[in-house]
Amino acid sequence: MNFLLKLLGAGVSLGAGFVGTKLVNIGWEKVTGNKPPKGHDDLETSLRSALTFALISAFVSTLIQVLSSRSTQRAIARFAKTHDIV
Repeated sequence: MNFLLKLLGAGVSLGAGFVGTKLVNIGWEKVTGNKPPKGHDDLETSLRSALTFALISAFVSTLIQVLSSRSTQRAIARFAKTHDIV
């Protein structure tokens, strides 16, 4: 059962990462009025803009990873505790 909970945690992490990426992209467009910098073909983007976007994206990604990992560990611990009682 631990394997299923870990698999579920990975799925939650992937889904949360996708949602986080979309939120960062939408937020970037609302704040700056420009599309987010993507790939190496985007030569019109300034270095400052690209670095700022990269830092914001990295922060959100790390936050999502930590929160999903902690919630998965909490769920596994809670399941183990209730499994022992039953």
